[in-house]
Amino acid sequence: MKKNKKIALVVAYRGSEYKGWQAQKTGVATVQHCLEKAISNVANHPVNVICAGRTDAKVHASAQVIHFETHVDRDDRAWVFGVNSHLPSDIAVVAASRVADDFHARFSAVSRRYRYVIYTSEVKPALLAQEVTWTYKSLDVEKMRVAAQCFLGTHDFSSFRAVGCQAKSPVRTILNFDIYPSGQYIVIDVRANAFLHHMIRNFAGVLMAIGAGEKTVDWAYEVLDARDRTKAGVTAPPFGLYFVHAEYPTEFHIPQVCLGPHFLPQVNESNYDMR
Repeated sequence: MKKNKKIALVVAYRGSEYKGWQAQKTGVATVQHCLEKAISNVANHPVNVICAGRTDAKVHASAQVIHFETHVDRDDRAWVFGVNSHLPSDIAVVAASRVADDFHARFSAVSRRYRYVIYTSEVKPALLAQEVTWTYKSLDVEKMRVAAQCFLGTHDFSSFRAVGCQAKSPVRTILNFDIYPSGQYIVIDVRANAFLHHMIRNFAGVLMAIGAGEKTVDWAYEVLDARDRTKAGVTAPPFGLYFVHAEYPTEFHIPQVCLGPHFLPQVNESNYDMR
């Protein structure tokens, strides 16, 4: 029997029609289930996949990283185009690579990055309605940016984790936190060693309230110091949330793709060291 090989794929998906990443026993539509079915068809044997970071229902990804093991020989192009031929139109493999046996999509990652996209307009969007979070309110980006600085570094983020979060510790390290306008969009761009359940959406809920003038900048600091989820206000909707990057040590040679979401008219990379 041939020795198993480990393959890494970079995957993009529109999460609107799925109950999140993780496969479920109830048979509901999930991204993991679709990928495992498609990869198994190309590999001609059952395949289990591991991802860099699980995403919730309605959440998207422009560069989710997954890995699986197989004994069959396929080149990178065959994995990309073969798997895509078995996937629905809202999931796509964008890159593939053979990786070292000690690579693990989740445990080898040294950081993860999300973007939360807010669309500001008096009128609701007819296009991209499930890919952005809409607000009719005018948001002060500078106040949001100032407030977000309190999240940088290592903190207990109990105020920003979902009640059902299963993480053993609420302590996380925020490496970069940027907020910038892009046309009628406002992008919240966060990179950390790891995230808690609903952490980005709870950041967004706090920052949108500050941007709308409903709360002061100091409120962000008060919420963080409280270490109490009930002090943080509402959880923002899932629609504008994207998993955009997982960073790994360079020796793994994970394919790099353009950061999404790809419909944004511009992106901001100036504050990020992606080495």
